[in-house]
Amino acid sequence: MQTRAKALGHQIHPMLVTFPLGLLATGVIFDIVYLATDRHGFEIAAAYTIGAGVIGGLLAGLFGMIDAAAIPSRTRAKRIGLLHGLGNVVALVLFGISWILREQGVAWHASAVALILGFVGIVLLAGTSWLGGELVERLGVGVDPNADVNASSSLSSQHGGLTSH
Repeated sequence: MQTRAKALGHQIHPMLVTFPLGLLATGVIFDIVYLATDRHGFEIAAAYTIGAGVIGGLLAGLFGMIDAAAIPSRTRAKRIGLLHGLGNVVALVLFGISWILREQGVAWHASAVALILGFVGIVLLAGTSWLGGELVERLGVGVDPNADVNASSSLSSQHGGLTSH
């Protein structure tokens, strides 16, 4: 089953999802470093990376929804895709609330609630990332039917740009 949204022969969703995952994980790491060192700069850095991660997650989610629409109904892939998407929405809401709490605080101070929301959010993202891997690696969602270890470049039959199938 191929995806509907591609750029230069590859799915857009997996290309975009690396940014919010990296930013949100980095935000949590900055929170941990802040807690260990009490250096305010890490608190500010966490707030900015979490904010950017939430924005990136919304964009990645948009392309994920486009891909999910192509999954056949009443299949395990459709059920896993729904869990993957809903879990990511919940994680983005948790991180979004964490960011709002920081923004409303004095000098981007992260309250205990903001920190806990981020920690729960990153654990949830680990699970939804596994589900995304299950969709591609096990269930073949988005995998080109001509995929092979010796397949030609995706650019060889692609005219470039964005495509929608």
